[in-house]
Formats: sequence, C-alpha cells, structure tokens
Amino acid sequence: MNITEYFKEKAALVDKWLDRLLPSESETPSILHQAMRYSVFAGGKRLRPILTIATGEIFGAGEHELLPAACSLEMIHTYSLIHDDLPAMDNDDLRRGRSTNHVVYGEAMAILAGDALLTQAFRTLADYQSTNAENKVRVISEIGKAAGTTRALIGGQVLDIQSEGEILTGHQLEEIHRAKTGALISCAVRIGAIIGGANENELKALTDYGEKAGLSFQVADDLLDETATSEELGKTAGKDAAKQKATYTTHYGIDGARKMADRLSQEAIFATGAIGRDARILQEIARFIVERRS
Repeated sequence: MNITEYFKEKAALVDKWLDRLLPSESETPSILHQAMRYSVFAGGKRLRPILTIATGEIFGAGEHELLPAACSLEMIHTYSLIHDDLPAMDNDDLRRGRSTNHVVYGEAMAILAGDALLTQAFRTLADYQSTNAENKVRVISEIGKAAGTTRALIGGQVLDIQSEGEILTGHQLEEIHRAKTGALISCAVRIGAIIGGANENELKALTDYGEKAGLSFQVADDLLDETATSEELGKTAGKDAAKQKATYTTHYGIDGARKMADRLSQEAIFATGAIGRDARILQEIARFIVERRS
C-alpha cells in the first residue's frame, strides 16, 4: 500500500470513529454540536491520529484502543484551529477550504465549540476500554501535557502571539514551533507506542522521530504559506507575512527552509532505525510531511 492509499484508508477509519464519538447534530444543544462537527468533518489530513495508528500498529496494538486516543488528538487539534482562526487570534476566514467556524456560527459559538471539543477529547480518553490501566493513565497524561502550557500547544500559541513583529533567533523560532506544532505530533507518536507496549529504548527513538517530524511539518507549512495558493492550502495563503510572524522562510529564506525540512525529514527517518521493528510506514509519513502540497 502506498502512502496516499494508507492515508485514505486510515482517515476513513478515523472519521468513522469520530462520528461515533461526537454528539449527533440533533442532540441538544444542536447548534453547538453542529458547530463542532462542522469543523471536525471539514476535511484535513488526519496526520496526528494517523501517526498514532501507524505507530501503534508497529507494536500490534488494536483498533479499539488506538482509535479513541487517536480521535482525541484530532478533537484537540480541531479545537485549536477553531480558536486560532478567531478575530482575537489570527482573524482568518478560511480553513480546510471552508469558511472558518466563527464566520458560520459566530464568535461565541466558535469559542464554545472549541471548548466542547477539548472537553470531549478527555471524556473520550477517560471512557475507552484499555487492556492496561497504567498505560491508559500514561496516555491521558501525555495528551494533557502536549495540549498544555509548558513546551506545549497553548504555550506555543502564547509565544507565537508575543513574537509578532519581532526579529527572532533560530532558537526562539524552534522553541515556538516545538511547542505549538511539534508537541501534538510528537505526542501522537508517543501514545501509539505506549498503547502498543513499546519499551523505553523504543519510545526514546520514536520520540526523536516525532520531534523531528513535528518540526519538519512546521517548516513545510511555512514554505507552503509562501509558495502555494489559498486553493491548494485550503486556508489563506500568506497570512503569516501579513501578521508579521517570524517563520522559517523569513529567517532562512525559501531555499534554506527547504534544506532544513529535508534534513529534519531524513533525521526522523534515521531515528526509526533504532526501533528494531518494521517502521517503513513512519518513514513514508516523514517523507509525505515535507512533500505535501497542502
């Protein structure tokens, strides 16, 4: 199976589980549940849940443990996008090729839809049946940390906002994106490994893979923001430049950023060699991250 077919198959599986795990549109309060589903099912690559699935499958983990954890990451990721697009944040009107949540449902409902998706993610994690209670608690803790404030999603968003219009060093730029983008991607790999019962050496190698893949994703995103159209991206192209945000392309130039993305991808691939298992699918995902066009 090639990587395109793999993503298509696993994304369909993720969507099936998301449909099962989210409240239906008709359930009260219906407007909120419609807003939640509007953004969750707007499309997207499903990279984070697919990384969890791909890593877990390397260790023989089953669907009924992997998918709730994987879907919780997609709920958290989608909530972060809804809030990121709000007028108080990036003030964007296009996401995944559709009008952003607040444009359709209003700011108040968009805020609540994001809040509800975050809450639903942890309810999903609490409710799923696990064969190893200790690993389940560890997974919940991992996701809580990655979605939090210290070298994590929200903390990275804070640094990103504070850095607008500032000239940053390469280290400062990396600090933002290891947190804002990289934390959930690295977490996706780690929780798949934990659910699958990876040992500490295997987990260390996969953490290295996840960190390199997470950074390469952001560098590739910055390149796409400069070189792709809004139609290709499904979101507003050039918005980082308009907001005077520090990016890898503004700091290193387009050629320098391309070389960095390729280097990080190769380092991620190299890290899988220490796992001692067939990790070809993770290697293909690392390549896909830097070769994608959206």
